Amino acid sequence: MAPEEMVGSLATPKVPLSAFLLVLCGLCTSVMWGGIFNLAVEGLGKYTAQASGIFMMMVVGGGILPLIQNAIADGVGYMASYWLIIAGLAYLLYYGLVGCKNVNKNIPVE
Repeated sequence: MAPEEMVGSLATPKVPLSAFLLVLCGLCTSVMWGGIFNLAVEGLGKYTAQASGIFMMMVVGGGILPLIQNAIADGVGYMASYWLIIAGLAYLLYYGLVGCKNVNKNIPVE
């Protein structure tokens, strides 16, 4: 192998901006999971265990949504399929800003 080929192989690869933003979006939402879970179960009292189970079942959405997005992409195009992701992230934003307010503060623990 020629020296100029070796130096070229150590160069920084060109990554499309869309791929970088996709990875960044996934990393940011994964870090939020702990905070969202704690906000969601706070003050549920005796319903905490049941709610935790429901929230864990919602994690399956991470496996189902790509299949739904794929069906949308096959039907109307891949650019339109990203509206599903935008809707999910909009809901996360709503929950983080407004929806996490606990209105049930006096649920008994027993």
